[in-house]
Amino acid sequence: MGVVRDAELTHSARRKERYRMSAHAWQVFDLVDLRKQVEGTEPRFVEFLRSSQISCAMYRLPAGARDMQAPHLEDEIYIVLDGFARLRMGNDEREVRPGMVLFVSATTDHSFFNIEEDLTLLAVFGPAPFLEGLR
Repeated sequence: MGVVRDAELTHSARRKERYRMSAHAWQVFDLVDLRKQVEGTEPRFVEFLRSSQISCAMYRLPAGARDMQAPHLEDEIYIVLDGFARLRMGNDEREVRPGMVLFVSATTDHSFFNIEEDLTLLAVFGPAPFLEGLR
Protein backbone atom coordinates (compact mmCIF):
# COMPACT_ATOMS: atom_id res chain seq x y z
CA MET A 1 0.00 0.00 0.00
CA GLY A 2 2.87 2.39 0.72
CA VAL A 3 4.29 1.83 -2.78
CA VAL A 4 0.93 2.59 -4.42
CA ARG A 5 0.51 5.73 -2.32
CA ASP A 6 4.05 6.87 -3.24
CA ALA A 7 3.32 6.25 -6.92
CA GLU A 8 0.07 8.23 -6.67
CA LEU A 9 1.91 11.12 -5.02
CA THR A 10 4.61 11.06 -7.68
CA HIS A 11 2.01 11.02 -10.47
CA SER A 12 0.06 13.80 -8.74
CA ALA A 13 3.22 15.88 -8.27
CA ARG A 14 4.13 15.47 -11.95
CA ARG A 15 0.64 16.47 -13.02
CA LYS A 16 0.70 19.55 -10.76
CA GLU A 17 4.13 20.54 -12.08
CA ARG A 18 2.93 20.25 -15.70
CA TYR A 19 -0.11 22.39 -14.84
CA ARG A 20 2.07 24.93 -13.02
CA MET A 21 4.39 25.17 -16.00
CA SER A 22 1.49 25.60 -18.43
CA ALA A 23 0.88 29.08 -19.82
CA HIS A 24 -2.77 28.57 -18.88
CA ALA A 25 -2.23 27.64 -15.23
CA TRP A 26 -3.35 31.12 -14.22
CA GLN A 27 -3.84 34.42 -15.93
CA VAL A 28 -4.74 37.94 -14.90
CA PHE A 29 -6.97 40.24 -16.95
CA ASP A 30 -7.61 43.95 -16.51
CA LEU A 31 -11.18 45.14 -17.14
CA VAL A 32 -9.91 48.52 -18.35
CA ASP A 33 -7.83 46.81 -21.05
CA LEU A 34 -10.64 44.40 -21.95
CA ARG A 35 -13.15 47.25 -22.32
CA LYS A 36 -10.78 49.02 -24.72
CA GLN A 37 -10.83 45.95 -26.97
CA VAL A 38 -14.58 46.29 -27.54
CA GLU A 39 -14.79 50.08 -27.99
CA GLY A 40 -16.36 51.49 -31.13
CA THR A 41 -19.63 52.09 -32.88
CA GLU A 42 -20.25 48.48 -33.98
CA PRO A 43 -21.19 45.43 -31.86
CA ARG A 44 -18.00 43.66 -30.69
CA PHE A 45 -17.37 40.27 -29.10
CA VAL A 46 -13.81 39.52 -27.98
CA GLU A 47 -12.98 36.19 -26.35
CA PHE A 48 -10.04 36.61 -23.98
CA LEU A 49 -9.94 33.21 -22.26
CA ARG A 50 -10.61 29.66 -23.40
CA SER A 51 -9.89 26.44 -21.54
CA SER A 52 -11.45 22.99 -21.59
CA GLN A 53 -14.00 23.99 -18.93
CA ILE A 54 -14.70 27.69 -19.44
CA SER A 55 -14.44 30.59 -21.83
CA CYS A 56 -14.79 34.32 -21.17
CA ALA A 57 -15.43 37.26 -23.45
CA MET A 58 -16.22 40.94 -23.44
CA TYR A 59 -19.37 41.74 -25.40
CA ARG A 60 -20.39 45.26 -26.31
CA LEU A 61 -23.55 46.41 -28.04
CA PRO A 62 -23.75 50.16 -28.75
CA ALA A 63 -27.03 51.99 -28.09
CA GLY A 64 -29.54 51.15 -30.81
CA ALA A 65 -27.55 48.09 -32.01
CA ARG A 66 -29.18 44.80 -32.89
CA ASP A 67 -28.03 41.64 -31.09
CA MET A 68 -27.77 38.89 -33.70
CA GLN A 69 -26.68 35.93 -31.58
CA ALA A 70 -28.14 32.45 -31.86
CA PRO A 71 -28.68 29.95 -29.03
CA HIS A 72 -25.44 28.40 -27.72
CA LEU A 73 -24.60 24.82 -26.79
CA GLU A 74 -23.06 26.11 -23.52
CA ASP A 75 -24.62 27.55 -20.38
CA GLU A 76 -23.79 31.24 -20.15
CA ILE A 77 -23.52 33.94 -17.51
CA TYR A 78 -23.55 37.63 -18.40
CA ILE A 79 -22.24 40.18 -15.91
CA VAL A 80 -23.58 43.60 -16.87
CA LEU A 81 -20.81 46.18 -16.54
CA ASP A 82 -22.44 49.16 -18.30
CA GLY A 83 -25.59 50.14 -20.12
CA PHE A 84 -29.33 49.68 -20.11
CA ALA A 85 -31.32 47.29 -22.31
CA ARG A 86 -33.74 44.39 -22.17
CA LEU A 87 -33.02 40.68 -22.52
CA ARG A 88 -35.48 38.35 -24.21
CA MET A 89 -35.21 34.67 -23.23
CA GLY A 90 -37.77 32.55 -25.01
CA ASN A 91 -41.08 34.29 -24.26
CA ASP A 92 -39.77 36.12 -21.16
CA GLU A 93 -38.22 39.60 -21.02
CA ARG A 94 -36.05 41.19 -18.32
CA GLU A 95 -34.56 44.61 -17.70
CA VAL A 96 -30.76 44.70 -17.99
CA ARG A 97 -28.74 47.24 -15.99
CA PRO A 98 -25.24 47.54 -14.47
CA GLY A 99 -24.55 45.16 -11.60
CA MET A 100 -26.88 42.41 -12.79
CA VAL A 101 -25.76 38.81 -13.29
CA LEU A 102 -27.81 36.96 -15.90
CA PHE A 103 -27.85 33.19 -16.42
CA VAL A 104 -28.96 31.71 -19.73
CA SER A 105 -29.05 27.92 -20.01
CA ALA A 106 -27.70 26.11 -23.05
CA THR A 107 -29.84 26.19 -26.22
CA THR A 108 -32.14 28.94 -24.87
CA ASP A 109 -33.11 31.45 -27.54
CA HIS A 110 -32.07 34.87 -26.21
CA SER A 111 -31.12 38.34 -27.37
CA PHE A 112 -30.61 41.86 -26.08
CA PHE A 113 -32.89 44.56 -27.45
CA ASN A 114 -34.04 48.15 -26.74
CA ILE A 115 -30.42 49.01 -26.02
CA GLU A 116 -30.79 52.51 -24.56
CA GLU A 117 -27.17 52.98 -23.46
CA ASP A 118 -24.05 51.21 -24.74
CA LEU A 119 -24.20 47.73 -23.20
CA THR A 120 -20.94 46.16 -22.01
CA LEU A 121 -21.08 42.59 -20.72
CA LEU A 122 -18.61 40.09 -19.35
CA ALA A 123 -19.75 36.74 -20.81
CA VAL A 124 -18.74 33.45 -19.18
CA PHE A 125 -19.47 30.17 -20.97
CA GLY A 126 -19.36 26.67 -19.52
CA PRO A 127 -18.23 23.67 -21.58
CA ALA A 128 -20.51 22.42 -24.33
CA PRO A 129 -22.26 19.22 -23.19
CA PHE A 130 -21.05 17.13 -26.15
CA LEU A 131 -17.43 17.95 -25.22
CA GLU A 132 -17.79 16.56 -21.69
CA GLY A 133 -17.17 12.98 -22.77
CA LEU A 134 -14.04 13.93 -24.74
CA ARG A 135 -12.05 15.11 -21.71
